[in-house]
Amino acid sequence: MNFLIRAAAIAALLHITPIVVLVKRPDAVQALLPGADAYVAREVHLSGTDAHRLHEAVDWSPEDGVLVFYGGTVGSTSVGALEFVRVDTPHGPIEVAVGFTPQGAVRGVVVTKATVEMKPWVLEAVAAGLTDHYRGLKPGGEAPGGAAGIAGRAGNLAVYVAGEVDKGVARALAAYGAFYNHVRP
Repeated sequence: MNFLIRAAAIAALLHITPIVVLVKRPDAVQALLPGADAYVAREVHLSGTDAHRLHEAVDWSPEDGVLVFYGGTVGSTSVGALEFVRVDTPHGPIEVAVGFTPQGAVRGVVVTKATVEMKPWVLEAVAAGLTDHYRGLKPGGEAPGGAAGIAGRAGNLAVYVAGEVDKGVARALAAYGAFYNHVRP
């Protein structure tokens, strides 16, 4: 009986709902790497020191110590790169795609996945202009401020989820700045 009570309490605390796809990954890639006709995935396997450095910078290390950047080109000309970043929240994970221009600035951000519970909050945050607040950010520059940017135009839960998206963008900026081949903070 004691086991059942503890199990019920844990289940109540961990009320994570199923994950839904808000934007399919190929659609996010096309939106964030416009005009590209060829794509390549580049894996960066972090050493213990590099993983620690990233963790110190943004309180995060990628799953399995591997960063994956997707680059897009038109012929031999780069149109940019992007990274998918997962943010684990008490309400479940969200996935954020962050696209970069060839010059290393954020081109755009797309929230690709969220839990069923968070979906309305994400949609409200995006409708309030959340993703507009990230354009032009560069690694080593100012911190993402999407949550602060929509605070007066969205409800508390949308602002909360915007703060989680801010974390994802900060992680992508730190990873891109430190480990993508031509951009250093």
